[in-house]
Amino acid sequence: MVRWKRNLLILCIGQFFVMASMSSIVPFLPLYLQELGLTNAKEISFWAGLIFAANFLTAFIFSPIWGKLADKHGRKIMVIRSGIGMAITISLMGVVTSHIQLLFLRLLSGTISGFIPAGIALISTNTPKERMGYALGTLQAGAVAGSIIGPMFGGIMADSLGFQSIFIYTGLTVFIATILVWIFVKEKFEKEEVPVKSSHLQDFKKIIAVKPILAIFGVATIVQLALQGTLPLISVYVQELAPNAEKIAFLAGVTMAVMGLSNMLASPQLGKLSDKYGPSHILFFSVLGAAVFMLPQAFVFNLWQLIILRFFLGLCLGGMLPAINTLVRHYAPKGMESTTFGYSNSAIFLGNLIGPIIAGVIASNFGIRSIFVWAGILLILNAAWVKFAILTKSSSSVKKRKFFQKQHG
Repeated sequence: MVRWKRNLLILCIGQFFVMASMSSIVPFLPLYLQELGLTNAKEISFWAGLIFAANFLTAFIFSPIWGKLADKHGRKIMVIRSGIGMAITISLMGVVTSHIQLLFLRLLSGTISGFIPAGIALISTNTPKERMGYALGTLQAGAVAGSIIGPMFGGIMADSLGFQSIFIYTGLTVFIATILVWIFVKEKFEKEEVPVKSSHLQDFKKIIAVKPILAIFGVATIVQLALQGTLPLISVYVQELAPNAEKIAFLAGVTMAVMGLSNMLASPQLGKLSDKYGPSHILFFSVLGAAVFMLPQAFVFNLWQLIILRFFLGLCLGGMLPAINTLVRHYAPKGMESTTFGYSNSAIFLGNLIGPIIAGVIASNFGIRSIFVWAGILLILNAAWVKFAILTKSSSSVKKRKFFQKQHG
């Protein structure tokens, strides 16, 4: 098998296991906190939110640091570093005796995380440019598939073995995925003989000086802000739409999983279209499509209507992050690819962190339906931003390149 295809296969499997492991934990955090001794409902809600956000906070801070180290020492070693660190911290979460210890480990996990960003950087720098969209789309499909399967297996383990077992077994799974990468992934990495020392501020200024990278970072943040903001409240909305249903948790899970399923199916296909027509075009139509399917969710009256709209929203989501990652790779300064991906992932983590907070405030003041209006408007504005700040820039670059080729034969 060709090296880039083997790397893609192994990292796709690895990301599946990592996302399955991580998603099998998060839905049961409130229940685990009860086992750790918290009894007050408000106290549980507060600590569950804090512990959930802790991982994103430290990942937001440290992602550029690991990206810079990856540019110096290679992306594969960063995947292995992250995998081993996450395996240890996740396993330790199963033996904590207080919620404070769990918070500390979630902070630590975010600090050393980076398996998926490093994997994306490795694939983007070791795949032929004409197949990059397909490769990144396939990689996302593996991660999304894991996020769909994870909660189901987490539920099975929780019911049969207890909550502590989830952390032990998921830590072991992440470790196995890391071993697969260590043995089978082969990276072509050329280390610079005389690396130029620079501060993180200097790196950031150099990266955003390349247009339209800063605009791409902004798009990534807004996409996550809009999409992640609605996720924590889906179960509440399902309960409002189906008040007499007996299995609300199951129906909420189906409503969330259907978006992941369509995302998984669409990612590789939209990746191919990205290779053919350009990632900026796919990003524009994906964001615009997401807005079209997000807004009507505020006005549905039946659960089946919400499920259908979430399915089509997932199709659009399948084109967003792969297109963003392809654009980041295209415009990243030479020798700073992983550093650029680090800042890109910080932008994504920022959206993940503040999206649910803003949505919660909006829902508490204007009702739960208002968050879909808010997210839809945000996506419409984001599509306009993609059109004028990224798509126009990309089209101009293509025209200049064609003119140069024509002039020079």
